Amino acid sequence: MKLRFLGKNSQVGDCPTLYATDRDTYLVQGWKIVANDLLMQLTLSEGETAVEVPTELFEHLEKDGLPSGEFKRLEDPLMVLTPGGTYVVQGRVVTDPEALAQMSIPDYESVVEVSKATITALLEEPRGADLQRRAQPAL
Repeated sequence: MKLRFLGKNSQVGDCPTLYATDRDTYLVQGWKIVANDLLMQLTLSEGETAVEVPTELFEHLEKDGLPSGEFKRLEDPLMVLTPGGTYVVQGRVVTDPEALAQMSIPDYESVVEVSKATITALLEEPRGADLQRRAQPAL
């Protein structure tokens, strides 16, 4: 898998990063989730995990031709956490050796793969069910 670096939002010790792939997907590198109350809210299939990233990370989608800004629809594989205002991104755990060799991943981070179509759909205007879900943020 070939990667194209889109951007990162680094602070001291933090390095959430966004990549586009040659498979019409995005790789989202973020902090591992260890909070049990949050993990219990997620439905993870075998081979999936979730990472937490700052909302600003997705401003880098603009470099891949997608509109910049906040997600307008809140559904799997993404939810907004409050009050911290971060996103939890759920997707397939990245195990591809070629992709992993192109990244620097600290022990406290992981990487998930999410389809470009899924991310694009989250940028669309919300519909009824999405608005109701937005009114009930995650813990």
